[in-house]
Amino acid sequence: MAKETSKIESHEIVIEKINDKHALNNFKSYEKELVDFLIEDALNNQKQKLSVTFLWFYEKDLVGYVTLLNDKINLEGNLKEFFREKDIHYKSLPALKIGRLCVHDNFLRKGIGRLMVLFSIQQANEISENKSGCRFITLDAKRNEKRELDSIHFYKKLGFEVLKERNKGTMPMYLDLVPNFKFNT
Repeated sequence: MAKETSKIESHEIVIEKINDKHALNNFKSYEKELVDFLIEDALNNQKQKLSVTFLWFYEKDLVGYVTLLNDKINLEGNLKEFFREKDIHYKSLPALKIGRLCVHDNFLRKGIGRLMVLFSIQQANEISENKSGCRFITLDAKRNEKRELDSIHFYKKLGFEVLKERNKGTMPMYLDLVPNFKFNT
């Protein structure tokens, strides 16, 4: 298991795309829905080309996963006007979505979630540089009554902005991949 207080570094992580051979039943999270997705749906979604799930291992233990898929941001209201002023006249802009991100309960606050977001940004930048346009990272931050478990604060610290305010359920958020091109909602 992980050391009590030390952060886990990226070079200590092994990342693998989910496949039939991975044992997933020992993965634990306070978010039961995220465990259920990993065990019941992640591999099938990948086989159907709906998303790709990357498993994160530390010392051979499954410590987390991130699921990525294509998305878009619809340009409406102030967001539409902001991009028109920048001479961007589209109805929507391409994005890579973090569909799911979950860290095993025993590895919370060790820096793994942050590394997963940085990995997702790296994936989006590689897509944009080598494959097709990708302007944003999007996600739906899961809300929780306990502040320390409310993921919106985690994502805001990493530079994500709220796309639409919501008090319950999930909060749509985005990160613009073009530096110094920030829209404030």
